[in-house]
Amino acid sequence: MKMRTTWRHTALLAGLALLTAACGGTTKTDVAQQQSSAPATAASSAAADPNASLKQGLKIAFLPKQVNNPYFTIADEGGIAAAKEFGGEGKEVGPSDASASSQVSYINTLMQQKQDAIVISANDPNAVVPALKQARAAGIKVVSYDSDTAADGRDVFVNQASPEDLGRTEVQLLAEQLGHKGKIAVLSATPNATNQNTWIEFMKDELKKPEYKDMELVKVAYGNDDDQKSFTETQGLLRSYPDLAGIISPTTVGIAAAARYLSDSPYKGKVKLTGLGTPNQLRKFVKDGTIEAFELWSPGDLGYLASYAAAALASGQITGAEGEKFKAGKLGEYTIGAKGEVLLGKPTVFNKDNIDDFDF
Repeated sequence: MKMRTTWRHTALLAGLALLTAACGGTTKTDVAQQQSSAPATAASSAAADPNASLKQGLKIAFLPKQVNNPYFTIADEGGIAAAKEFGGEGKEVGPSDASASSQVSYINTLMQQKQDAIVISANDPNAVVPALKQARAAGIKVVSYDSDTAADGRDVFVNQASPEDLGRTEVQLLAEQLGHKGKIAVLSATPNATNQNTWIEFMKDELKKPEYKDMELVKVAYGNDDDQKSFTETQGLLRSYPDLAGIISPTTVGIAAAARYLSDSPYKGKVKLTGLGTPNQLRKFVKDGTIEAFELWSPGDLGYLASYAAAALASGQITGAEGEKFKAGKLGEYTIGAKGEVLLGKPTVFNKDNIDDFDF
């Protein structure tokens, strides 16, 4: 993956922040309760040695929500590139659908293959936990990225940005385009996606503020991170709400499908669309006026950081405890926050003025 700006520059570019990491019928409160009550595991109780060198020949497996999703292809390519940098071997495996339990068989296979670390974006925060706990008990380190598991399913969670910032700024970005007036809808991924649900909670909370009194969230639809279903759901939203003013789609599959529908319909330019997407995926829709502005962090950087976090865990540099530090190659040093979370950094807002500066 080639970018015209460096990964580090992209990850730190100032822009409106937006959302958390991806899946779940559980609410943010449910996940927080699970995290606070999760028992300590042997995998997380060993002492860290910050001076340890990264081990050579580490085997790092990336397990995205679904393969052949452009977002995860870019993220996992970044992680595999990082593995090559530190002398390891990275690979991507995963299901073609984003159902709650579709990743479990892959976890079991990776455990049998004795991988040193599994880097997973969970389709469901709980369905994968029993299998991940078995993997951790076998000495395999687990890093969640993009979409978290319950806390006892992993050692570290590499998050794109603050979930609250992501959720609130999606609303702010759309509100600016609408003049703070009109009916809006959300086109999400799966009903169980933890990151999507957390972002949506903050969107709803943001909409309670006085400045949004003339905006109304009329529907949260689910495209299941499937292109055709997302396209159909967009069509259904506009049939049900012909006076719909805007759509937020915090999923790369959803926003691309919605843009494709809008661009070939009478709603083009009238119904505002924003969300999370890649520049290469949405460039033509920005240039033809279908999309005014959207956001995303660098998915390649996210996978790159997750790969280094996995290597640091597998090498004993960190255990996932708050305050521990590790170096992530060209991205520099990171500090583990509360509940084992590492934040990549600020995402970028893309529009017609800057979209040609990026190639990913």
